[in-house]
Amino acid sequence: MPLPELIEIVPLDNPVHASITVPGSKSITNRALILAALARGEVTLEGALWSEDTQIMVDCLQDLGFMVNVATDPAESGNRNIMVYGKGGSVPRGGTEERPLELFVGNAGTAARFLAALVCMGQGVYRLHGVSRMHERPQGALFKALRELGYRVDAEAGNDKLPARIYGGGPQTGTAARSCTVSIEESSQFASALLLCAGPGGWRVEVSGENSEESPYVSMTSKLIAVFPSEGGIFRVEPDASSGTYFLAAGTLQAGNFSGSGSLQTSVTVANWPQTSDWQMDSRFSIHMARLMLHQTTASGSEQIEGEHWGKDWQERRQREYGQYLERFFAEHGLPRISRKTDLGDSIMMAIVLAPLAKHPIEFIDLGRLRLQECERVAALREQLTRCGAMVSEHDDSLTVHPSRLHGAEIETYDDHRMAMCFAILGLKIAGIKIKNPACVKKTFPNFFQKLAAPPPTGLGAAILDGKSGLRLQSGALFAQ
Repeated sequence: MPLPELIEIVPLDNPVHASITVPGSKSITNRALILAALARGEVTLEGALWSEDTQIMVDCLQDLGFMVNVATDPAESGNRNIMVYGKGGSVPRGGTEERPLELFVGNAGTAARFLAALVCMGQGVYRLHGVSRMHERPQGALFKALRELGYRVDAEAGNDKLPARIYGGGPQTGTAARSCTVSIEESSQFASALLLCAGPGGWRVEVSGENSEESPYVSMTSKLIAVFPSEGGIFRVEPDASSGTYFLAAGTLQAGNFSGSGSLQTSVTVANWPQTSDWQMDSRFSIHMARLMLHQTTASGSEQIEGEHWGKDWQERRQREYGQYLERFFAEHGLPRISRKTDLGDSIMMAIVLAPLAKHPIEFIDLGRLRLQECERVAALREQLTRCGAMVSEHDDSLTVHPSRLHGAEIETYDDHRMAMCFAILGLKIAGIKIKNPACVKKTFPNFFQKLAAPPPTGLGAAILDGKSGLRLQSGALFAQ
């Protein structure tokens, strides 16, 4: 039974004690699938995410002739154990100029960019295409770098975007080896695509714009390459930090007290949270949520606001005094800021959606990358928060969100999974939040709404209603497919 076209999230009445498991990282899974295909021998990816984006990658690898077997993961229904039989740097199949091998990449940016580099290792002609939004997303810096390496890339519309035909010429070794420079100004996926294939391909890749907002993902790629079992073996995909932040945010909304260390004390945790690898930028989410909700904000360099934490025993007089202090501090130092460049990855969207509930304005900066993803996310966030009663101002690539009294609204998701999930979490606090096209979460988190509705301690126990009939939906109707 499919998800209805409109659902309503009912706010939680009571505190929830839960430890949520989330599926594997999409960013790591799709990188690992490429590395497994390039490996010399069989690689098993344990705990790999199984969602629309990763299924697209698996389907394309199979279309290219790689043997890929998929088995269930007993620990998490949103994961799979995926066995890939690597070809040591070659691509088994290729098409001809008259009949290129077709690869459909949907709206999966990682698939579109990573496969564009991978098929250069083949010996045929390949045509990459996707949905209309994917055909609008940038590819030019990657295509330019591939041409520098000696490969032919023809964009059908002449705009260096998909659909495009790529002519594989195989790896370059010895005197044939060439180098390229790739800019990550628009997306780090361009650099990651080239780096994933650089070793087997014999490519020398120089990345420009290291200070751009996506550089942490280039670092993730390099670290993954260094530890990946390239001769065959087992690789464990860690849980997706971006997916986990939705549940950490839900815990933040119901937190009744805070620690003195600047970290939120909530009763909602994410099982096996990535704490040691530091591969995923969004693993820092709790730190920045503490800044946002507790007013412990670094507004100018390393200087920190002095003052009490908000707690259950907060007195009105102290509250007025602290409010006056904040006004003086912000007047002198400027608003507290959270950056898409240096602080958070995709989870900055969750922070933006919760920002109207803070007690002071927050400025979110360096958001240009959000404009080029599944939808124009900067405008989308501003429009939908405004629909809920928030005061939000947009200037260049920043959003300033002011404390606001929010109310329910029907949320347009623009077929963007993160818009749906962020506003669903807001619905756990604000009555009347309805989500249009909730099935779009299938892109990265098909069982997201099942996790929200599952009883504690493995879920939040939230009631999710059919937005038109008002009937409560059961678990089987909450899976996005």
